[in-house]
Amino acid sequence: MNGSPRSDVPEIDDFTRPYWDAAAVGRLLIRRCHAAGCGKAHHYPREFCPRCWSAEVAWEEASGRARLYTWSVIHVNDLPPFGARLPYTAAVVDLEEGPRMMTEVIDCPERELRIGMRLRVAFRRDPGVPVAIPVFRPE
Repeated sequence: MNGSPRSDVPEIDDFTRPYWDAAAVGRLLIRRCHAAGCGKAHHYPREFCPRCWSAEVAWEEASGRARLYTWSVIHVNDLPPFGARLPYTAAVVDLEEGPRMMTEVIDCPERELRIGMRLRVAFRRDPGVPVAIPVFRPE
C-alpha cells in the first residue's frame, strides 16, 4: 500500500478508547444523555448530546440488535482493502436503543436483504488491524 495509512482503520484516542476496547471483546457501546428531560442515546460517540447539547453523556452497552434501514451493495471500490471484499453491503441500521449507525451487513445474500429485517452485531477482525469493527448479520 506504498506506506499510506489505511482508510478503513479508525484512529483511537483517549475519548474513543472505551468504544474500541469494548468492540475488541464483542461489546457494542453507544452514548446516552443523562440530562433532565433528554435521555436520548446516540451513535457515533460524541462528548456531548447532539440533541440537547448537554455534556452529561455516558457510555452504555447496546443490545446489539438492530433493524436494516437501508443498504447499497458495492460492486466497485478501488481503495484498499475494500477491493478484496467486493461485493459488500454498506448499510444503515436502526439500533434497538434508537440511534442509526452506518455499518456493513455480512453473511446475507443481496436477494435476502429487506428493509426492517432483524440484525445482530458481529465484529470483523482483520489481520494487521488493531481494532474490531462492528458489522451486522441476520438474526
